[in-house]
This record gives sequence, structure tokens and C-alpha cells, in this order.
Amino acid sequence: MSDLQTIELPDIGDIEEVEVIEVLVAEGDSIVPEQSLVTVESDKASMEVPAPMAGTVTSVLVKTGDKISMGSHLLVVDAATAGAADSADAPAESGAENSAAAATSETQATAD
Repeated sequence: MSDLQTIELPDIGDIEEVEVIEVLVAEGDSIVPEQSLVTVESDKASMEVPAPMAGTVTSVLVKTGDKISMGSHLLVVDAATAGAADSADAPAESGAENSAAAATSETQATAD
């Protein structure tokens, strides 16, 4: 199951248009919330655009040199891959560890 989300350039104030000066992620990269995705620059300042969510980048929609404005699509992220990996790992690890610990405790108790 995939949960594709399009990440857009957020409101950056009174600036109408900025230039993409660096793309910091690529297709297939796993991202975490607040990770920098692209660096944009206006005539006054440059800033990095953070990820609003975790997931896997499925498509990069901008390239260095592009002129973009608020709401422009930056990339597409499969947000389901972040949740699936976390939920699949956590129960399996804790359950297996707890079972192994319980079995070891029982074995030691009966051996004493």
C-alpha cells in the first residue's frame, strides 16, 4: 500500500519567486521530518525547505535553476513506507526479545 504525498514549497513570506539552488535528496532516498529537501534563494536570502513528513522520495519534481513560488510541487513522497518500516520492525523485535528473555529466565530458574 502506498500513501503518495506531494510536498510543496511553503509560504516563504513576501517573496513571490525563488530559485532552486540545490536539490538535497534523490529518488529512492528515505527522509525524516525536518530533513532539508531543497535549498532555495531569493534576491535577499537563501533557505532550506524541510520535509513535513517521513517517507521515501518517489519523484523529484524540481531541478537546480528552476524558478518556483509558494505552492510549487517539489517532490513526491511515499509516506506509507516510513510507517510500515517502523511498525514492522518494532513489534517483531520487542516480541522476539521478550520471548528470548522469558525463556532464558525460566531455564535459569529451573536449573537452580
